Amino acid sequence: MGELRSGDLQTVREQLGRDPTTPFTVVARCPGGHPLVIRNEPFDAEGRPFPTTFWLTCPDAVRAVSRVESEGWIGRLNERAETDAVFGAELQAAHDAYARERARGHDGAEAFGGVGGTRLGVKCLHAHYANHLAGGKDPVGRWVAERIEPVHHERPGRVAVVDLGTNSIRLLVASSTDGGSLDEFARDMVITRIGQGVDRTGRIDPGALARTVDVLARYCRRARALHADGIRVSATSAVRDASNRDDLDAAVRQHAGSELRVISGEEEAAFTFAGATRGLEADPPFAVLDIGGGSTEVVVGSREPEASISLQLGSVRITERVVRSDPPSQADLTDMDEEIERLLLVAERAVPARSARTFVAVAGTATTVQGISLGLERYDRDAIHRTWLSLGDADAVSSRLASMTNAERAAIPVMPPGRGDVIVAGARILVGAMHRFGFARALVSETDILDGLAFELLSAR
Repeated sequence: MGELRSGDLQTVREQLGRDPTTPFTVVARCPGGHPLVIRNEPFDAEGRPFPTTFWLTCPDAVRAVSRVESEGWIGRLNERAETDAVFGAELQAAHDAYARERARGHDGAEAFGGVGGTRLGVKCLHAHYANHLAGGKDPVGRWVAERIEPVHHERPGRVAVVDLGTNSIRLLVASSTDGGSLDEFARDMVITRIGQGVDRTGRIDPGALARTVDVLARYCRRARALHADGIRVSATSAVRDASNRDDLDAAVRQHAGSELRVISGEEEAAFTFAGATRGLEADPPFAVLDIGGGSTEVVVGSREPEASISLQLGSVRITERVVRSDPPSQADLTDMDEEIERLLLVAERAVPARSARTFVAVAGTATTVQGISLGLERYDRDAIHRTWLSLGDADAVSSRLASMTNAERAAIPVMPPGRGDVIVAGARILVGAMHRFGFARALVSETDILDGLAFELLSAR
């Protein structure tokens, strides 16, 4: 899915020398953070097909590829595709995969062709290189990379971390800055819901596994294309609870080249705390709330976690247990609130959340609720990160979401694809926690367990 920060629209406008004609997100960045590759929606602002999904925007990279094109390599690579059966088959597979990726969430968009809109051969080296950097298995893009990289000076020590949660799978490719923060080259999230049905069956559903592994493979290729020298995949609640992890273990070894790390609830709380509070200019001690799809962590501390608990309470888990109608009935909401209150009471007895001076809410539920509360026309990480959400505003958004159908919630501009059906449960957990722990406002953070995992991996190098 990529991300879009406040300054990206202007930067891409300057890179292209014109206004972008289609909505986009950023899937890869150069050192310093400016966009390298953007992901375009498959339709432009006027509803016309836009076949180039991955677009190379960095001027230095564009010039480097143009030099290769000027040497006549498009024609020579087309000749190779006709005479080299293996290369030709790999190229056709890249076109087919590109079409499927374009159609993720947009049924029918696969008909717009493969890389850059062509169905056969090589049309544009820039499009193939962008596809390679975005994680496409593209022999032409890989060939271009071997001839032009590095485009920029690169300091060593890039790493990639993948957070495999109950509802979503997320990627962060980063290195350390001299000031101890992160220089980010990719941050991405796709909702694949590997936890579908795990609460009921105790097993990972084959379809959910296939969706997740497909994204994982692309993430790992992107990480390597962006020169990460290590990839670590960590899994949380749903995978902790599943009895059939062998296929997932094998997929992680195949694509990441490392072992799957299934972290405990205590570890999850610690990594979340590290990601949420590093560099935070607010009054300690902090109470950090991480609402996930399968579990919710509450952790309290100042510099380090001092007390934490992981609850079997998540937006996917609660939705699967109690929601029986669309929109949820009053009986559904009552059952939801009773389960939330029961488990938050357990948390209150286990951790001194009320003693904290700053309440920090992380992860997709809190950031989405804040985006709705702010009335954002698109999801903007910079506009949301470390802003205050009042209890009254959170409650109002929660009530509004509960009155809507899944389709209506999905149409909200800041709602990530795949979150609309579980956001009611997540929002009620957030509001319930603020009531239970006595906080009139929450500091919403875009940094969380993913950042904590990255800091740990970087510190070990």
